[in-house]
Amino acid sequence: GDERRYVLSIADPKQFQRIAGRLLDPNEFMSPHGIRSLSQFHRDHPFHLGERSVGYEPAESQAQLKGGNSNWRGPVWFPTSYLLISSLLRFSDALGSSFKVQSTGDSKAKPITPRKLAEEIANRMIGIFLRDSSGRRPCFGNYEKFQNDRHWRDCLLFNEYFHGDTGAGLGASHQTGWTGLVANLIDEWRR
Repeated sequence: GDERRYVLSIADPKQFQRIAGRLLDPNEFMSPHGIRSLSQFHRDHPFHLGERSVGYEPAESQAQLKGGNSNWRGPVWFPTSYLLISSLLRFSDALGSSFKVQSTGDSKAKPITPRKLAEEIANRMIGIFLRDSSGRRPCFGNYEKFQNDRHWRDCLLFNEYFHGDTGAGLGASHQTGWTGLVANLIDEWRR
């Protein structure tokens, strides 16, 4: 209707466009399976602070700091991605359907609305659990028993996080409730 919405944000619309442009960039945050927690740019250009550095690592960390998990260096995490989708929808409602964002990495790509960006991220996250054209689910990675065995191929695991490039499930499995947010995504975007 004629209702007007406002969003309280530290980013103004121009800044938001620049941020969203980086989210859309497959060489930065947009992975085939959702939003990476660290830009892929840092694979070749690690961030250095004194003797320490942080680089893009799409799966488990090479350093055994804090038990060796990724420590947010590149995998796809459902809780942060879900919150990002929610924020994009709020920006879309406030800025209107004529507001669009452009990928920083692909100037030939058509600009899209924040709502369309949210939908794209949701579909990629849902796709982690779907079979591709060859019948394989990204979430199972190279585990052939889960990929091919008729007794196991439909037993989906809700992993803690997912490989930033392949979508393979990583970390804890069958105990992480936040990956169950995929059910909300299916309900909201596939109804």
